[in-house]
Amino acid sequence: MNARIPTTMAAIEIVAAGGPEVLRLARRPTPKPGIGEVLIRVTAAGVNRPDVMQRQGRYPPPPGASDIPGLEVAGVIVGIGENVTSPGVGESVCALVAGGGYAEYCVAPTPQCLPIPRGLDFVQAAGIPETFFTVWTNVFERGRLAAGESFLVHGGSSGIGTTAIQLARARGARVFATAGSPEKCKTCEQLGAERAINYRTEDFVQVVRELTGGRGVDVILDMVGGDYFPRNMDALAVEGRLVQIAFLKGARAEINLMSIMQRRLRVSGSTLRPRSVEEKGAIARAVYKEVWPLIESGQVRPVIHATFPLASAAEAHQLMETGSHIGKIILRVVSTD
Repeated sequence: MNARIPTTMAAIEIVAAGGPEVLRLARRPTPKPGIGEVLIRVTAAGVNRPDVMQRQGRYPPPPGASDIPGLEVAGVIVGIGENVTSPGVGESVCALVAGGGYAEYCVAPTPQCLPIPRGLDFVQAAGIPETFFTVWTNVFERGRLAAGESFLVHGGSSGIGTTAIQLARARGARVFATAGSPEKCKTCEQLGAERAINYRTEDFVQVVRELTGGRGVDVILDMVGGDYFPRNMDALAVEGRLVQIAFLKGARAEINLMSIMQRRLRVSGSTLRPRSVEEKGAIARAVYKEVWPLIESGQVRPVIHATFPLASAAEAHQLMETGSHIGKIILRVVSTD
C-alpha cells in the first residue's frame, strides 16, 4: 500500500564540484522504492563530512546510489516496494542511506531503517544513523572496546566525537577526547570525557600517558590521519587498537613497524557508505539491540548544534567547514507541525 505521492520533489543538487555555493535547490523525480525498499517522506536529514567531500568531488557516490547528497534521514514511510512486510506505511523511522537524503523523499533498504527512539523528535533522530552506526561498528566491533578499558577519540566535539564519548562512557570505558577550544573541551567533559585535551595548546600523547600512568590507551578512534598516525601509535598501550575512519590531514603517514611489532599494536579502518545492505543491516540490528536502550533511557543523546531549512543546505555546509559546530548539523525538510 502506498500513500498519495507527488511525481516530483524538492531536492538539493550538486551542480559542479566546488564550494557550498554549488548546492542548488531543484526539482527531481520522486524515487520509487525497489525490492526490499521503502519510500520515506523526509522530515529531517543529517549533514555529514562525507557530504562535503562529495560536493568537493572527492567522494563520489557508490554505484547505483543517488547523486543527491545526504546519508541519514528521519521521516514517515509513505510507500513500500516488493517483498516488504515491515516497516509499513505510516511508521516513523530513521534510516541510513547511501545517498539521496537532501530531498523531500528518499528510498531506503528496510534493513537500514530503525524506529525512532522513544522520546526523540525527527530532528534528533536524523542525527543518529550515520554517526551511531559509524561509532558502533568501528569502536565496539573493530576496536573491541570493552568495559574497564581506556579510549581516546579525536574530534571530540564533532558528531562522531560526541557520539563516541557518550557510548564509550555508557558502556563502562574510561574516556579521553581532543578538541580545539576551551568551549569544545568543556562540552566533551560534560558528555562524559574524563579529560578533554585542547590539541592547539597541549600534546595529546603526553597528556594521555600522564593520565594513564605511562600505559597509554587501549583504543583510539581517529579521523585526522596524516601526522597524527605516529602520535597515535605513541599514545596506545600494549595490545592497543587504532581505528581510522577519515584523514582530514592526509591519507599518507610514516609507520614505525618496530613499534607496532614490539607492542603488538593493531591498526584498522573502515568506510560505511560503500558497504552492502546486508552488512549495514547487521550493524543496524546491533545498534538497535545495544544502543537504542541507552538512547531511550536518556543515557545517550544525539547532540544537535544547528538546523537549517533544506533550501539553505549551502549555509549548513559553510558552518560545517568552519569547524565551529559542536555535534550535529541537521536540515529541516518537512515541517513537523
